[in-house]
Amino acid sequence: MGAQLRVYKRRIRSVTATKKITKAMEMIAASRVVKAQRKVAASTPYARELTRAVTAVGTGSNTKHPLTTQADTVTRSAVLLLTSDRGLAGAFNSNAIKAAEQLTERLEREGKQVDIYIVGRRGVAHYNFRERKITESWTGFTDQPSYADAKKVAAPLIEAIETDTEEGGVDELHIVYTEFVSMMTQTALDARLLPLSLDEVAQEAPKGEIPPLYDFEPSAEDVLDALLPRYVESRIYNALLQSAASKHAATRRAMKSATDNAGELIENLTRLANQARQAEITQEISEIVGGASALADATAGSDY
Repeated sequence: MGAQLRVYKRRIRSVTATKKITKAMEMIAASRVVKAQRKVAASTPYARELTRAVTAVGTGSNTKHPLTTQADTVTRSAVLLLTSDRGLAGAFNSNAIKAAEQLTERLEREGKQVDIYIVGRRGVAHYNFRERKITESWTGFTDQPSYADAKKVAAPLIEAIETDTEEGGVDELHIVYTEFVSMMTQTALDARLLPLSLDEVAQEAPKGEIPPLYDFEPSAEDVLDALLPRYVESRIYNALLQSAASKHAATRRAMKSATDNAGELIENLTRLANQARQAEITQEISEIVGGASALADATAGSDY
């Protein structure tokens, strides 16, 4: 019985230490998700207005530009997948990877060659383990991305969209990331960044709003050339922030669940330890009573 009690106490100490770690990680994630949520709220209006400005240029001119013009025959696509550098976030990374694989399969069924670009160690490890080709990858900044990180990611994508497919370029650019809806809901989704769908942007505009009028100097094509990197960078930056906020929220939820489970396990182990201790005490009392009874019987026998 004593050995069993020591086992329970050792397990209780181990689970208690784990509970402290998960509780600390939960609190850290809770503080980070608030900051990330503020950054998302601050960057979203800029990305939205820049998209509307690009739409206005595209609809107000007949210029053929890779930002707004669909190729006659799309033969090659680029897919940018946003994951995290760290785990302990529930199904956050697996959902994003699953969405990217579904998008890749759909594009390949359409006869398109797909180039994969990945942000985050989890996504890179997933594709490397399965020996799948990665065109380019970036790691080390997924928890707290900056605009400089977005520019670094956007640079090769912009170069690929501006290059002819015969020379290794792509006709369209897709992004897969996790949208932060609320603290309890994060949704993995895919979106086409380039070429920009003017009809979809027009549908997202508030009803009854009069679109602004623009004058293009020196020309619409020059304006689109200037807006192309800004548009891609802002959209990728917003997606990085959305993904970071979603990851912190998923980590907070996973660590809270782990902390609650550790508390329940400690209660169960404490109950078992008390039962083992009670059984040990009962056994000791039984041995004492049995020994006293045997001694009394031996004494009574000697009197005869």
